[in-house]
Amino acid sequence: MDQKSPFPIFPMHFRGLLLLAGIYTIAWSAFYKWFGPELLKWMAMGSPEFVSLPSNYFGSLGIVIGLVIFASAFYPVSWVWLILAGITGKLISAIWFTLGFAPDLGWNKRSIFHLAFNELLWQIPLILTFLRALQVKNYLNETEASE
Repeated sequence: MDQKSPFPIFPMHFRGLLLLAGIYTIAWSAFYKWFGPELLKWMAMGSPEFVSLPSNYFGSLGIVIGLVIFASAFYPVSWVWLILAGITGKLISAIWFTLGFAPDLGWNKRSIFHLAFNELLWQIPLILTFLRALQVKNYLNETEASE
């Protein structure tokens, strides 16, 4: 008798996490795009001068990443590669912020908060969601191939 593991499911709260991560990314990126200089002055915590940083481009990239993550919530098992693209995009944003913004802003509580909570912490639920979607997709492919 063939003992197969039970059917893996993709629960609705994972879709909610994708939607929330997408909207959260879009919202923060909109701040960078449309209120970039003011946001950067606030993040610098009173540092008198810093070089003009490309906040518009950073915000635009973030909006695209947020839209990719948001769209992946509609068909997460079929569009598992979109979740991976969102994870990669958030990682690129974290690297860009670390190398491009943090040296000029200084490592303070605001810049560390942005990096930790807006870029890096979201990696955990996104990776867990990606792994579950991949597990379901692989199971469906195996079931389809065995029929």
